Formats: sequence, C-alpha cells, structure tokens
Amino acid sequence: MKWFEIDRARFPPERGAFHPGEVLMPTTIHTDTTAVRLKSLLETLLQTPMPVRLRAWDGSEAGPADAPVVIIKHRRALRRLVWQPNQLGLARAYVSGEIDVEGDLYDVLSRLTALLWTTSGSKGTGKHIPLRSVMTEALRLGVIGSQPKPPAEEMAVSGARHSKSRDRQAISHHYDVGNDFYRLVLGESMVYSCAYWTSDAPGYGLADAQRDKLDLICRKLGLEPGMRLLDVGCGWGSLAIHAAREYGVEVLGITLSTEQAEFARKQVAAAGLSHQVEIRVQDYRDLDDGPFDAISSVGMAEHVGTGPYREYAGILFRHLKRGGRLLNHQISALHPAPAAPDQQRSFIDAYVFPDGELASIGTTVSLLEDAGFEVRDVHALREHYGRTLRAWVANLESDWSTAVQLTSPGRARVWRLYMAASALAFEQANIGVNQVLAVKAHRDGVSEMPPTRGAYLA
Repeated sequence: MKWFEIDRARFPPERGAFHPGEVLMPTTIHTDTTAVRLKSLLETLLQTPMPVRLRAWDGSEAGPADAPVVIIKHRRALRRLVWQPNQLGLARAYVSGEIDVEGDLYDVLSRLTALLWTTSGSKGTGKHIPLRSVMTEALRLGVIGSQPKPPAEEMAVSGARHSKSRDRQAISHHYDVGNDFYRLVLGESMVYSCAYWTSDAPGYGLADAQRDKLDLICRKLGLEPGMRLLDVGCGWGSLAIHAAREYGVEVLGITLSTEQAEFARKQVAAAGLSHQVEIRVQDYRDLDDGPFDAISSVGMAEHVGTGPYREYAGILFRHLKRGGRLLNHQISALHPAPAAPDQQRSFIDAYVFPDGELASIGTTVSLLEDAGFEVRDVHALREHYGRTLRAWVANLESDWSTAVQLTSPGRARVWRLYMAASALAFEQANIGVNQVLAVKAHRDGVSEMPPTRGAYLA
C-alpha cells in the first residue's frame, strides 16, 4: 500500500474520522492511545504542558491522574485548534459542545488560565510551532481538514468601530438575549453589575448585595427629593426605580437595548413610578435633556471604548449642573495584555462584548479630569465582583435546562464560561472594577461635596 492511501480496514468511514478527499493517512501502526497522541498535539500547538487530564472520544485518557478531566468529544475540536491555536479555538470547541469539563469548572479554568486568557503574540500565530510535528500528530488523529465554521453564537459586527449603528449591534447581541434568561441568571434584582456585599450573615444573598450597591450609588450621588438623575446605560431599570422610590428623584434612563427598555418600563409602571421615571432607547450622543443634578454610569463605559471615551466624558460633563456629581462604575484593566496580532479575536470580543474595551483606572481618571470633572473618590470593588459572578454562575447551573430552553445550548455555555472565567480574573487581580465619584465644581471652586466619606460610605 502506498503511503498516501487510506487504510479503510483500520479507519472505516463510519467511525467519523475521514471524509472523501479530506485527509491522507499513513498505515504505520502506532501503540500510543488516542489520548496520548491528543495530549502531544495540544502541548505542541499551545506550547505548554497540559495541566489537566484529557479524555478522548474513544474513552482513552492521558495526563496527570489527580487533575480534573477535560473531555474531547469530537475530532472537530482538534481541527479548530489546528486553525486557531489560541483561546478563540478553545472557546469555539467549548461553545460547540465538542469539549466539556468533568468536575469543578473553576478548577479547570484556573489550570488553563495561561491557555485561555494569555495566549497572545507569537503564541497564537503559529510562528514558533514545529509544523512537522503538528502535522504528524494531526494525521494520526485524523483531524486535518478545512476550518470548521464558528458556532452560531459567535458575533461579527459591521460598520465603523463605535459608530452608532455598530454600537447598537454590539449592545443588542449581548443584552437582547431574552429578559427571562437574564432573570434566571441575575435573580430578582435584575442588576447586571458588581454587587456590594456588606454582610456574611446567613440569609444575606445576591439580592441584598445588589440592593446595597444601588443604595451606595444613591448616597454617593447625594440624591434628594426633587433632583433629576440621568442613568446612562440604565439596564432593566433597577437603579432608576430604587432612586425614584427611595430618594424621591426624577430619573431619565437610557439604553440601546429594546428588550431592556421594554422590561424597565413595565417594572416602572408596576412600581407606580411612571410619573417619576422615563426609560428611552437612546444613544448618549443624542441627549439634549440636560442639565441634570446627578449622573450615574454603571457598567456602561466598557462599551464606549477607549477612543471615544473623551467625547463620552465631555458629553456627561456638559449635561451635569454645577455642583452635580457623576458616579462612574467601570471594569478596569489591571495588567493590560500585549496587543494581539491583527484579526485575532478574543473569546470575549467574539461571543460576549463585541468592541468592548477595558482601560486602566488611571486612564479613566485622567479622561474624566480632562473633561472638566474633579475626581473626589475611587472605590475598588474587585473582590465584590468575583463573589457576584459566582452567584450568577450558581443561578445558571442550578436551572441549566431552563437556560438552554430560553436561549440555546451554545449560548448557555458562552455565559457559563464567560462568567466563571471572569470571576477568576477578578479574584486573581487580572481585572478590577471601580466606582469613581466626580463632581462638576462651581467656577469659584465650590464642590458641594461633604467633608468626609462618612456621608455616603456606611
């Protein structure tokens, strides 16, 4: 038999390894198990020892005996990694259900952090990968072939980056998943940002921590009856409702998500607050309702982008009264990763937050000051977000079948991976989150700020 002929006796078509014209297979018999070969190929592609145990599609296993198990259910997962030997290739295989985890997902992600989150630069380009070795192992495993299509859940936005139309696409992709799905994940509070955990007492849970976060924001803003609050990126209306009900203010909440706006309006009406709260589907660049006594921006600035942030800060400054306060609640980059090669997307960009960007807290403070704000307080909440995300993951996992029915198996897997990995990123100080309190002082320097933090920090 010639070297380029396929041995159909050893590899019959019904095993699913071959397709006509797809792969050429040598006939030399190898004693290594599929899992051993798989481990060798992955370590070559990813250029690091595998910190987990692997179980191949034929049931064979290889790797540390005491490590958690990653299950490779289909050869297609390997083909994705041949084409994309980085976090995006791994994510596509997981979202497609071709890779799964047995045991604690957090443990697996902790061990795979270097592969999922820091594979960049030369590690994602194939420049230093020994192609001969890769091809040999790939041929043995029967994974050489055309690049598989990305899962349907992968998002590709169009238009100029951070244009109004492209921003609407990105927001819709993330937030218009379905209000019932978000209620399952976020719980009754329907607040999609870091909670503020003030107690470890039994019975104190996610809803309590979110209520305490909303109240913290209102206290920092110094809200009083009759004031007018602008809530930029108002989500499902929870902050607007809390501020109106508990502090007697009038609120304008804006969002680009039609599903969020529809839900928020119903919640406002149910709370009997329609005379105090207005919810709009509106871009912040189209605002013409100022000035406001206070402005909140919670989990919004990450979508703005570092390029347009100067314009964003300037718009907020113009719409705020003298003596008014801004509360900016924003995720920050603690250890910015090296720039990825052109056209290499991350898992987060492809599946979760298209065009989302994280700036350092120093950059954010500088841009707010450049716009005219005086920054008065920076409150780091990094550990609080890790705990919040774990609560969301627990909600998702506790009613997994419903989550799948409300979206899709792939979408539910996207959320599980994204939230669990993000929890670890906050806990391991790879990213942070901060509340920045700033004021638009009067021209004579009067800030109307309290002399101590005790006025708003309980």
